[in-house]
Amino acid sequence: MHDWSLRIFLIFCFISLPLLGTDSPSSADGKGAHATSNYRNLFAEAGHSQKDIRQKIDSAFQQLFHGDPSTQTVYYDAGTNADGPRAFITDIKHRDVRSEGLSYGMIIAVELNKKAEFDAIWNWSKTYLYVAETNHPSYGFFTWQARTNGVRMSQFVAPDGEEYYVTALYFASHRWGNGQGIYNYQAQADELLSRMRHREIITGSVPVPWRNTNRSVTAGPLFHAEHKMVLFSPSSERTPFTDPSYHLPAFYELWSRWGPREDAEFWNQAADVSRDYFVKVTHPVTALNPCYGNFDGSLVERSGSYSTNFSYDAFRTAANWSVDWSWWARDPRQRELSDKLQAFFESKGTNYGCVFTLEGKQLEDRHAQGLVAINAVAGLAATNPRANRFVEELWNTPTPDGIERYYEGLLYLMALLHCGSEFRIW
Repeated sequence: MHDWSLRIFLIFCFISLPLLGTDSPSSADGKGAHATSNYRNLFAEAGHSQKDIRQKIDSAFQQLFHGDPSTQTVYYDAGTNADGPRAFITDIKHRDVRSEGLSYGMIIAVELNKKAEFDAIWNWSKTYLYVAETNHPSYGFFTWQARTNGVRMSQFVAPDGEEYYVTALYFASHRWGNGQGIYNYQAQADELLSRMRHREIITGSVPVPWRNTNRSVTAGPLFHAEHKMVLFSPSSERTPFTDPSYHLPAFYELWSRWGPREDAEFWNQAADVSRDYFVKVTHPVTALNPCYGNFDGSLVERSGSYSTNFSYDAFRTAANWSVDWSWWARDPRQRELSDKLQAFFESKGTNYGCVFTLEGKQLEDRHAQGLVAINAVAGLAATNPRANRFVEELWNTPTPDGIERYYEGLLYLMALLHCGSEFRIW
């Protein structure tokens, strides 16, 4: 072989080598917004102007974060400490504070470039919900429920809070840069994410205030190592199972790229497992999912019907698979799920309820604004033109106020961001 031919051959082999046996970058990143930076704007597609979309989002944020304290806002200032201002988001109906709402508030704040609100919520979370006691079964995580004065009401963890905390912190690091201490967002996210995967099993005594006693509890990491699924609770109080609405494959893909390198493959696999799980746990006709599920997709039979029906926790699942499609476009089955779900709700008319059996029997009549919001987000994955109807219903729905404004309002505001192309990867 001539010298110049050999050089060309070697150069070709060198260029080609990284592609052998691996996905190309475009394949690994899917064909969604992560790869293209093109986020669908469902409101604009429906004919609304960018000015009106911006005004609608800003108005909802202002009402829910800085509106009338007695009827509108869910965000309340709570003084300062050595780390600066603190603020909490409260469940108005139940008069408590939850890691769910705090972490939702943080991801909303970073998406809207509201650093002051983000930092104040994070400071309150670290001050009151974070478990620093090394002998506590929830050590290194956040208890899921407290009073507005910061006194813990529960000693246990609801992992969806940690999932949103981690993603919000990574977004903050990338959007604003890292500060010191609790405001070193990258370090805080890495530490929490590593514990969610690896934290050691701890047995400890926790108080049971209503019985005026303590009990021994054992708990470990927030993800099941074998099934690669998020747990409903890591506590030994329950046989392990999961919550479909806690499955966030769109986030797991990011964690595999941004988190501790030793766990990258685990999060990649967890994303695919969750995509399969959405199909297993949803009804084949209605695409409704239960609030809780076993790892194989079967129903968790517990006292009462909440666990086996489509109810408030379950609202969120359709948004999870639809945002995953929007960002990654890796699993076309998610499009089928959105089409089935929207077809079901279309069949129920314009004033459908919010609690159903999985087969579609209505159990509660209230037309919940939070469910209206999620059904619109499902349009990110839907293929049928009926999706426009659900987007328009969200557009015409006022910002939640009154007693239901916590859960309904946060789902509503996040849905505005999703449908207005403002819920982005930072």
